[in-house]
Amino acid sequence: MSDGSLSQDEIDALLQGSTGMDLEEPKPAGSDGLSDQQVKQFISIIQGTVDTQGSNFAMLLGKSVTIGAPKSEQLSKAELAGGLEDGGVQLHLDLEDGVDGSHGYLISKETALGIAGPMMGLDGVDLDDAAMNALQEAFSNLSGPVVTALSDSTGKSFMTQPPEGEEFTGRPAVRGQKFLRIAYPLSIEGNDAGTIYQYFELPAVASMLEKGKSGGSSSNDPLSQAMNMQNQSMPDMSGLEGWGMSGGGAQGGGQAMQGNGASVQSVQFPSFNQGAQGQGEQGNIGLLMDVYMEMTVELGRTKRLIKDILGMGEGTIIELDKLAGEPVDILVNHKLIARGEVVVIDENFGVRVTEIISTMERINNMT
Repeated sequence: MSDGSLSQDEIDALLQGSTGMDLEEPKPAGSDGLSDQQVKQFISIIQGTVDTQGSNFAMLLGKSVTIGAPKSEQLSKAELAGGLEDGGVQLHLDLEDGVDGSHGYLISKETALGIAGPMMGLDGVDLDDAAMNALQEAFSNLSGPVVTALSDSTGKSFMTQPPEGEEFTGRPAVRGQKFLRIAYPLSIEGNDAGTIYQYFELPAVASMLEKGKSGGSSSNDPLSQAMNMQNQSMPDMSGLEGWGMSGGGAQGGGQAMQGNGASVQSVQFPSFNQGAQGQGEQGNIGLLMDVYMEMTVELGRTKRLIKDILGMGEGTIIELDKLAGEPVDILVNHKLIARGEVVVIDENFGVRVTEIISTMERINNMT
C-alpha cells in the first residue's frame, strides 16, 4: 500500500461497517421516557381542565365536589396500579383518530361505589352492571374536557373510544409498557373519596407534544394555550350584580388581569341541587357552555347475516327495528339523552324533541 490506495478487502470491510450503522430501527417517541420539560408542558394543559372536570362531576353526582391539583409520575406497566394493590375498577378510553395509545382511569372499589351511588340515587350499591354503566358515563364526561384541551393545544383533533369498565385484581389490562400516570385527590361533600388515577401511554403523550410544536397555534406554550381556551369559555361577567359599570369597565379589567396570575389552587364546587346559587357557581357552569359535543340521531337498528350483507345491491330494502312514526333516539357522545320526531326544515332533515331522558333512565338503558 505504498501508493496510498486501499485493497479490495479493506474496501469491503469499510462498506460492511457503514451499512451496519443504520440497520437499527428508531424507537417510538417517548418509549424511553419523557423529559421534565415535556411532563411540565403536558401537566400544564391538564391543570387547565380541573375546574371543568369538577363541574362535570358535581352536576352528575348532585353533590359538592373537590378535585385536587394533579400530580404526575412516569411508571412501567408493572407499576401502573401502585396504590391499588387490592385491585379496583379500570375505565378504558383509548385514544384514536389522530393520536393512538392506551388511556383510561384507575380507581379503588370504594371510590367507584362513592361515585356510582349518588349518580344512581342509591345507598349501599354493589359493583353490578348498573353501577359500572354509571361509572362509564361519569368518566366519559370527565375525559371530555381533557380531550378538548389537548386537541386545542396540539392543533389536531383526536377522540377517545367509548368507555369500557371492568374490575381488576393485580395488574390492569393495558397496551404499552410505559405510562404517565396523573393522580387527582377527590373529595365529595367534604369527605375524602380516594384518588382518581388517569394514565396515558408515553408514546401517545410524546406524539401530542410533537404535534403541538408544529401546530398552527399562535403560541407554542401549552400553558398559554390552555389558559386562553379557559378565558374564551368564560361568560361575560360585566352584567352581574355588584360589578360597577360606571368606571368604563376598569374594574372588570382589573379582575381579568388578576385571573391571569400564575397561582393555581384546588377549586370547591358547590352542590347544584341547592335552591340559591352564587355568582361563583354560575361562572363554573359557564365554563361548560363552549364545549362541543357530538350529537347524532338514530333512526333504528337491525342485524343481518353476512351472506345477506354481501348480497345487497341497489334497491335492497333494509327493515329497521322501529315502527313507522315511532320517536327516534337522540344521542350525545353515544349516550341516549332524548327522543323526538323527524321534521323537514327547508331542504334539510331535523328532529323535534318530544321527550327528555332522565339520568336514571339513561343508566338503566345503557348496555
